[in-house]
Amino acid sequence: MAQVTLQHVSKSFGADKGPWAVKDFSLDISDGELVVFVGPSGCGKSTTLRMLAGLEEISSGRITIGNRDVTRLPPKDRNVAMVFQNYALYPQKTVYENLAFGLHVRGEARDEINRRVRSVADSLDLGALLTRKPRQLSGGQMQRVALGRALVRNPDCFLLDEPLSNLDAKLRVRMREEIASLHEKLSATMVFVTHDQVEAMTLGDRIVIMRDGLIQQVGTPLALYDHPVNTFVAAFIGSPEMNLLDGELSSSNGSLTAHCGNISVNLPKDVFPETEGSITLGIRPEHLVRSESPSAAKMDVHLVEQIGSHTYVLGDVSGSKIRAVFNRDDTIRSRDRISVVMPEERVHLFARKSGLTLRQNGLNA
Repeated sequence: MAQVTLQHVSKSFGADKGPWAVKDFSLDISDGELVVFVGPSGCGKSTTLRMLAGLEEISSGRITIGNRDVTRLPPKDRNVAMVFQNYALYPQKTVYENLAFGLHVRGEARDEINRRVRSVADSLDLGALLTRKPRQLSGGQMQRVALGRALVRNPDCFLLDEPLSNLDAKLRVRMREEIASLHEKLSATMVFVTHDQVEAMTLGDRIVIMRDGLIQQVGTPLALYDHPVNTFVAAFIGSPEMNLLDGELSSSNGSLTAHCGNISVNLPKDVFPETEGSITLGIRPEHLVRSESPSAAKMDVHLVEQIGSHTYVLGDVSGSKIRAVFNRDDTIRSRDRISVVMPEERVHLFARKSGLTLRQNGLNA
């Protein structure tokens, strides 16, 4: 396996060098690291992956894999293996022939091909399926064959482009576990593209969040969850998404307070700047706490969802829609009025105009 580096990589599909599908993308991926590119549709994550694979020509920048500059090399010379969203299996070939095809093209010896195909088939529980054709396989089995076809090549880097998006929810979880186990066993360098933030959080050593062709933030899953750099990242990471309320920040007599409608939250000055102005206050649904404290805000409950271990509540606080997640509570009903507080250590503040965090510490990923 090898280290992967992208230096100021950009891609434009327009003749006049615009608009940019990817703009000034720079990232170092360590040998053996699993990095996830995540973001909404059209953010540039798949285009970046295809540039890594050599399937898209870059407009500017430099890509290295190991100690080799592969910027202008064709895909066949980059020694990367790509797993596609639609599996891309040869329908007329058996599972064995699909796994072996790339090795045949490279001129590997027959005994070596057989050894590597059998080894990968055993690791992916495909041994009993080697004589079947793709039409005789389930979605999960086809995805394992696609993974196996990449594994037999022993590449410098694995590139996975939304490989689980065609699977049902239960199978996605299982395949996620299999990919994580493979990465652990192989210590392989992997780049995984997805639009699903749950996949990103559970799989990635680090996550790259993209929007409109630009990197928004890079960090470990918990660093992004705890310390989002802007409102986009704050809302994108976490399920249900973070509550964001517009308000004003005031400072008086050494006290810092955020005011959002009838909600007032005192804030620690060692975390946020002692300033005033328009802000956006953020609080994750799971961080709201039921309380009968005099400072608690009143929440009018509109919808209650019981999912077993937790209770999801959608309601209204001072005219703002608020989501809350509590430990299982069978007593909450629609049209109830409950009291909630926002613990000051759980509150996020962002500048209203720029959307950037006002947090002064804890941003290290």
